[in-house]
Amino acid sequence: MNQSQYNQLFSFLFNIANDVLVQSFNKGDYKKIILPFIVLRRLDLLLEESKQQVINFCQTEEFAMMPEESKEQQLCFITKYPFYNVSPFTMKMLKAETDQTRLRQNFEAYLDGFSLHVQDIIAKFDLRHYVQLLSNLGCLGMMIEKMTADDINLGIKPVVDENTKEIKLPPLDNHTMGTLFEDLLRKFNEDYSVTEAGEHYTPRDYVKLLADLAFIPVADRMRNGGYEIYDGACGTGGILSVAQDRLEDIARERGMRLKTYLFGQELQPETFATCKADLMLSGHSQDFTYRQGGVMRYRFVNGSTISDDGHPGKNFDFCISNPPFGTPWKKDFEVWGSPKKKEDVPDTRFSGIMDGKQMTFVPNIGDPQMLFLANNVSRMKEDTELGTRIVEIHNGSSLFTGNAGGGESNLRRYIIENDMLEAIVAMPENMFYNTGIGTFVWIVTNRKEERRRGKVQLIDATSIKTPLRKNLGNKNCEASDNDRAAIVKLLTDFVENDKSKIFDNREFGFWQITVERPLRQSISLSIDALQKTVNSFVRKDVSLSDECIVQLMQLDIDIPLQEAIPEVSEDESIFDSKFARFRKMKLAKTTGQIMADMVLSCALTVLCDMLGEKTEWLDVQEFEERFNSDARVKQLKFTWSKIEDVFLYISKKVNPDAEPVVKDGKLVPDPALRDTEQVPLLYKGGIEEFMRNEVLPYAPDAFVNDDATVIGYELSFTKYFYKPIELRALKDIREEIREIESRTDGLLNEILGE
Repeated sequence: MNQSQYNQLFSFLFNIANDVLVQSFNKGDYKKIILPFIVLRRLDLLLEESKQQVINFCQTEEFAMMPEESKEQQLCFITKYPFYNVSPFTMKMLKAETDQTRLRQNFEAYLDGFSLHVQDIIAKFDLRHYVQLLSNLGCLGMMIEKMTADDINLGIKPVVDENTKEIKLPPLDNHTMGTLFEDLLRKFNEDYSVTEAGEHYTPRDYVKLLADLAFIPVADRMRNGGYEIYDGACGTGGILSVAQDRLEDIARERGMRLKTYLFGQELQPETFATCKADLMLSGHSQDFTYRQGGVMRYRFVNGSTISDDGHPGKNFDFCISNPPFGTPWKKDFEVWGSPKKKEDVPDTRFSGIMDGKQMTFVPNIGDPQMLFLANNVSRMKEDTELGTRIVEIHNGSSLFTGNAGGGESNLRRYIIENDMLEAIVAMPENMFYNTGIGTFVWIVTNRKEERRRGKVQLIDATSIKTPLRKNLGNKNCEASDNDRAAIVKLLTDFVENDKSKIFDNREFGFWQITVERPLRQSISLSIDALQKTVNSFVRKDVSLSDECIVQLMQLDIDIPLQEAIPEVSEDESIFDSKFARFRKMKLAKTTGQIMADMVLSCALTVLCDMLGEKTEWLDVQEFEERFNSDARVKQLKFTWSKIEDVFLYISKKVNPDAEPVVKDGKLVPDPALRDTEQVPLLYKGGIEEFMRNEVLPYAPDAFVNDDATVIGYELSFTKYFYKPIELRALKDIREEIREIESRTDGLLNEILGE
């Protein structure tokens, strides 16, 4: 990239905002106008040479008789590009028009003259809308004049002096255009407080590394023929174009004849338009359609890769991506119908079979990056020698986020247990324009070399970088040619050193076990509890049996009456009076109501008997068995739900001295004492030995809930590459203190003038 040319172009294009758009448009609209005009001018310059030939051909009788498909083929043959324009105008012709109405009409006719795929680009940019606004504000002519200035070249061919044949202005190649595009976005956003800076652009030095990691390790196994490269988050198309160039370079170095086919999908319409335009301009893609299963499809699709797959059922040789991370994907979830469970997501790309069961790969709603990885995994070829090779950028959360059994962990498990994870490379921080976070490159393949079978390589490349002389946003370093070569060598050498570690696949797996402690409860019977129960029954008009009333009164439990007890004679006891009075108060009830009251009354009688025996029961099961036994003696037939009112006020409390609670022959766990542990899959003796060594010595009654055991996978670079800072020796610290003291001796007195 010619830096001088780049600086000139950047200043020129950025200043258009101040010269043409300021005071007429919102600052957030600047890039929405300037960027599509750049693309349009680049297309325009390529078509200038063949313009008259196209017009002449369109006026022939032969052209009029052709079917539409043949017309398109012939016009593309004339232009030598997969696009054309049949209008009589070029942008330079249009700038001569001074009448705003005619200018707008002519410009719209110029736009209408473009071929189908360019029309798609124009529509995605919403260019006609902004042309209307520019015209209404009297700015359209100024915009065209700026873009067609003679002292600037936005085309992919050099401007040559007609007399001397010397190059006056160098071409604007795709790499420089991509860098220019991102820098303009970044500059607009920084200066005008727009928050989208660089979200869809991967620095070209980083892209070259991705391409090298994808191709160089398998270059010796590649054969003559065609290879398909896919990017499900293709942004401006930089990854695809650089990857294609790099693969073709490798092929030439080895004397191979390769044909590459590019495929991509991008969510943002404007970014998609830029991608498609650059691929057309650069010649990286000559054909924008393909046929699959008898259906014509587009190679590059605008839409969400997650919820609207643009390449259903299509597999690829290489998948290279820098997907978004840390951004919510709620809209995609809503497209799926917002299923209550992740397992119910209908798209099969985001699930897999493990241990004979369907497992979801759907991650947390706040981060979609693992969905893009799952999408690429679903596109692996199984019928070729190389299979599919995935090289994808992620942030650190991809290594560990998500609980065992969750979508993220399940995907890591699926990839590793199917022996598809070749390596992960930890990259330096501040490699991107819009963020300073560290990133990690996942390398996944279904055709591992024999030496890599059952192994995963972790590469620490955080220190392999070259500082920039001047920061570009957050970017303060780059991966130079030497840096990229060093990282690729670490991968291909496949040896252990201070920057490369090799592990068994199962090193990263663990059982997540739920350690339970039995629930220990005691039951306390008391007069107070029975009194509250009686009060409750009276309020509900429960008819107590005579036997129950007698027992309650013998326990000095008061039976509230709805009216005062009348005076009694000396020969009549209070007991007899209360009993008689209570019996008289009973209301007439149905047979069903009477039977229900009898059950409650009988159950209460059993409790009265048990209270007479003891008030504290340390074994809940013993309490229930005793109650059931006494109830059967009294011929009481019941379900626990029918008599739950009897136990409403009986105190059941956690008691460490009580016996464990058993239900249906199984220990009932205490939720308050529940804990989870991670047991490495490589732990000698497995879960049982872990419990014997790590848990039972401290909690002898602990047990594992087997139904809750799940397998998870995490990868920790810190664990394997962390180097603790060595503490300084006490001797060195003392010497430094003495040195400081000697330098400052008498300084205080001097300051104070003493």
